[in-house]
Amino acid sequence: MLGDAMAETGLWMTQAERDRAYWVRQSIECRLGQAEAAERVGLSVRQFKRLVRKAKTEGDAGLVSHQRGRPSNNRMSAALRGRIATLLRDKYPDFGATLAAEKLLELDGIVVSAETIRQMQIGLGLWRPKRRRARRVFQLRQRRPRFGELIQIDGSAHHWFERRGPRCALIVFIDDASGRLTALRFAPAETTAAYLAALRGHVLDHGRPLAFYSDRHGIFRINAKDATSGDGKTEFGRVADRLGIEPIHALTPQAKGRVERANQTLQDRLVKEMRLAGIGSIEAANGFAPAFMARFNAKFAVPPRDPASAHRPWTKTAQALDDELARREQRVLSKALTFRSGGTMYCVKTPGPGTALRGAKVTLHHFPDGALRVHYKDRILPVTAYARYAMPAPAVDGKTIDARIDAMIAARHIPNAAVETVPG
Repeated sequence: MLGDAMAETGLWMTQAERDRAYWVRQSIECRLGQAEAAERVGLSVRQFKRLVRKAKTEGDAGLVSHQRGRPSNNRMSAALRGRIATLLRDKYPDFGATLAAEKLLELDGIVVSAETIRQMQIGLGLWRPKRRRARRVFQLRQRRPRFGELIQIDGSAHHWFERRGPRCALIVFIDDASGRLTALRFAPAETTAAYLAALRGHVLDHGRPLAFYSDRHGIFRINAKDATSGDGKTEFGRVADRLGIEPIHALTPQAKGRVERANQTLQDRLVKEMRLAGIGSIEAANGFAPAFMARFNAKFAVPPRDPASAHRPWTKTAQALDDELARREQRVLSKALTFRSGGTMYCVKTPGPGTALRGAKVTLHHFPDGALRVHYKDRILPVTAYARYAMPAPAVDGKTIDARIDAMIAARHIPNAAVETVPG
């Protein structure tokens, strides 16, 4: 019997080798032609004839792979393994296996698989295998078909610079159809101004999307149940309305899972990329973001089902877009052509007495750089500030309090505590 013959030689066959031995025996006993037997085994006729010759001269032992028990020809040398281990300990101690393998190729010129890195990390104590827990099952929503139909937006407060800089927020825009990042914007806190800055970059690069998908934070919707005054929209909502973008609010974090998962990936990859680049400030991070987005999209984005874009191009100037993004409020001019805004008194300058402007309703456009423009019908009125008054400090929430405290510490020149690297 086949098994007895193999036992006498001290060798054992794999199931694939047993199958080959069966068809080789069928061919030797003339029960099956070599061409048909080779097809059954999945080999060429030439290779099958070689197996037949080995079986005739060496018996079943000739069908056993001679590489069994020997080191692989592709085995990594001890010197290279030692170099990789040193880099993993000193340069990439907290990198995941996939990212570490990418950086070893990109920065150190070492080609190695992610699974080899994972096994080495486990041996070095840098990686602990996690037990898979039973996860809640959520019904997956199919991606939208076109790029720009639905842009998921969110902010992530995190120690993006680790110990090199303060904790800050990253505003993330990601397309639902393709998983493509369209805007990354670092800011001291997750505020309306930060979202508008990211929106400006998105519109200039891609155009105006059909809809935004966000959570129910006060930046995006009025949450007060007893609110009776106003138009029922936040400043971000009014800007979206002027640009023709529909705001949609998710009921749960899982509903906008694409941007939530992107935040997790960014908190791993982007943090480590900026560490390697030595970035420790918001300004430098915003300059680094476009190149990172290009690499991220090349690796993770997928083609949308419909190649046509749903974005509507912005055909006006960047200055016109800034005017659409400006915060607006209404004021009524006094008899002296004055008005008050943000603790500052302003006076409209006119060449004549300006009696026609007394009691006129004007619209103030506040720009992110602090500039103010006063509109009256189709005119822009020149104004001058002449008095300032104390204003109460603005209210903060959980997403802005860290930036407020950090600003107080910097203003008083108090040494800041060491920043711990913690998951966001």
